[in-house]
Amino acid sequence: MVGMDEVAWAVRETAVGPLMVACGGAGLVLVAFRAEPRTVARQVRALERRLGCPVVEDPERTAPVSEQLDAYFAGGLTRFDLPLDWSLTTGFNRRVLRELAVGVPYGSVVGYQDLADRVGEPGAARAVGAAMGANPLPVVVPCHRVVESDGGIGGFGGGLEIKRALLALEGVLPAPLF
Repeated sequence: MVGMDEVAWAVRETAVGPLMVACGGAGLVLVAFRAEPRTVARQVRALERRLGCPVVEDPERTAPVSEQLDAYFAGGLTRFDLPLDWSLTTGFNRRVLRELAVGVPYGSVVGYQDLADRVGEPGAARAVGAAMGANPLPVVVPCHRVVESDGGIGGFGGGLEIKRALLALEGVLPAPLF
């Protein structure tokens, strides 16, 4: 990946639109949907502010992430094998996201309440929803796999059309007709 003193970023075209990925010395720190120039500029400023280091465009240094994303969207990768940098999340959110990353495999879903139970916070289903909305590593940390216990699809920070597309890719939902 990159040295501890800077973060490298790149934009990757995917089946769900352009994704911005950013990697620091500890690993992948950010995945952002709808990575149009204005969004990228905002994300770069936010990363510089929150991480206190330069953030530079460098597709070569983010290549391992891009390669795994390409394989995932082509249907050939069911588990990401990337070092993750959890710097942009703390406390309850970090606990929930770590459980999600290791405990909800490709092609499966989990309810908000079940995820709250798994981290020992049975009254925190709504807080789990907030943690999903604040996930700095969507797709790789699969918040799209969290659904309502009554069978509803739930929300998604990237938009419901992207959540549906990701769930269809993993075989959980039928592919959209158009």
